Amino acid sequence: MKPPLLHLRIGLMLLATIIIVGVAVYRMAGWSLIESIYMVAMIVSTVGMEEVCDLSSSPGLQLFTTGLIVVGVSTALYIIGAFVQMMTQGEINRALGLQRVSREIRRLGDHVILCGFGRMGEILAGQLRQRNRSLVVVENDPERIAEAMEHGYLTVNDNATEEDALESAGVRRAATLVTTLPHDADNVFITLTARNLNPKLHIIARAESQPTEKKLVQAGANRVVMPAATGALRMAAMITRPSMVELIELVAGRETAEVEVDELILPPECELVGRTVGESHIRSRNGLLIVAVRRGNNQLLFAPGADMRFEAGDRVLVIGRLADIERFRREYGI
Repeated sequence: MKPPLLHLRIGLMLLATIIIVGVAVYRMAGWSLIESIYMVAMIVSTVGMEEVCDLSSSPGLQLFTTGLIVVGVSTALYIIGAFVQMMTQGEINRALGLQRVSREIRRLGDHVILCGFGRMGEILAGQLRQRNRSLVVVENDPERIAEAMEHGYLTVNDNATEEDALESAGVRRAATLVTTLPHDADNVFITLTARNLNPKLHIIARAESQPTEKKLVQAGANRVVMPAATGALRMAAMITRPSMVELIELVAGRETAEVEVDELILPPECELVGRTVGESHIRSRNGLLIVAVRRGNNQLLFAPGADMRFEAGDRVLVIGRLADIERFRREYGI
């Protein structure tokens, strides 16, 4: 929490305490409730009108009133100073903005949490946005968090290694967490913390060294990505199998591509459930090629035959044109 906002809250709590104590003391002195509230209001507001009752006969009450004046006026000045500082630094607007973002994050479910908005994180966020996936970015670098906000992403400005930061991002309701921080130790700690908070969470972690891959898996990561190793393998493939690389680039990310590989999860009410591949006529009717099907028991069926029957929860990997895939999704409610 920013200091000006914290100061304002402290000042308001102190003011409330002063009012309660002041009213209680005057009531014990025999004043009515209205007289007590009126007296305290005059003291705190520094209006300076005449006393409600005569204090000359009670030295103790005079000393209490003197102390109440000093503390009340000091507290009022403290609150005014904190409010002016908030206005100067734009704290009110930021606080309202944080509350709005927090409300939107609390509404999310089965979303993706992205820890780190560096070069890799920015590209990943863009890909998720193209596929209409709900995303929350957790980042503690002010410049990067500002950039993420400019792109319209929901953000949590905090250290992703802290449990509170992951809680703020809705880790208990999230479907996937991706940590792309440049330091392996941070990624291991985030993975371990997230796994403890949500045992069902799908975690994808970045690693820079081979030994860290094993540690990430032990900490609870479902998948580990090593950018250096992946880049080297891709370069080697460009030399030895250039046509294959071109096909992969075509379906996985070129701006000029009209086809892609997509993963379709069949809900129980989908009309495909119970049909065979041959009966569905996906290739001839929808123009899509079924590459593989992953079953609920994590069994991967590559190039399924025409007699394979679809089941609820199947993850069907298809390749085809973007327009055909979107039309297929709409037709079967996927």
